[in-house]
Amino acid sequence: MRHSEFWERMEQHLGSAYAPVWADQQVLAELDGRTAAEALDAGVPPKVVWRAVWSRLGLPPSER
Repeated sequence: MRHSEFWERMEQHLGSAYAPVWADQQVLAELDGRTAAEALDAGVPPKVVWRAVWSRLGLPPSER
């Protein structure tokens, strides 16, 4: 997964205005206590970050 696909999925599920806010504010245990934005900035692969977001949002398996 590329960064662009990650952000497309975020916007699809949270909206274009709220997705970056959510990514900056929600701390995820699966990302070692970092936000999605912090994890991406630290070099965590977008696919790993997406799985953590997917889990937190309780999205269906088809969205994984």
